[in-house]
Amino acid sequence: MASPEQPGPRPSAQAPGTGCDAGEPGAGGGDNPAPRWNDRRIEIGLGRLLAGGVLLSAAIVFLGGLLFLERHGRERVDYSVFSGTRPEMRHLRGIVRAALTPSGRGLVQAGLLILIATPVARVAFSLFGFARERDRTYMALTAFVLAVLLFSLLGGIPR
Repeated sequence: MASPEQPGPRPSAQAPGTGCDAGEPGAGGGDNPAPRWNDRRIEIGLGRLLAGGVLLSAAIVFLGGLLFLERHGRERVDYSVFSGTRPEMRHLRGIVRAALTPSGRGLVQAGLLILIATPVARVAFSLFGFARERDRTYMALTAFVLAVLLFSLLGGIPR
């Protein structure tokens, strides 16, 4: 209870209908129990998506590195001859198959793919958020960015 010396809770600085404050419609009380989508909620979701993607990627790469060292750590390395990545490890199907084996190289490759896919997932999530907010301008811009990212990641124009 607020005493005369201590004022009660401060009203929200947000405009009505733009946030998820307890007194607003769609904030978990009243007729609509689902919280509204707003910039703050999208920012929190994006932050969790990025952090989760990076942490998952790091864990998979770390596990793959441990497995690789356990199997190949005592082998003598010949740096006089360069041998690139095996052909099956240059395509998604081969990487997934190797990661499920489990192969240390396959897990490292899969972790790196997840790391590369994390910002793409962020753009896709942003598109979803802008669609929920019905912000057509940012939806169009984000859809364009997502299309360019996917085009470049999936090989671009074949030669």
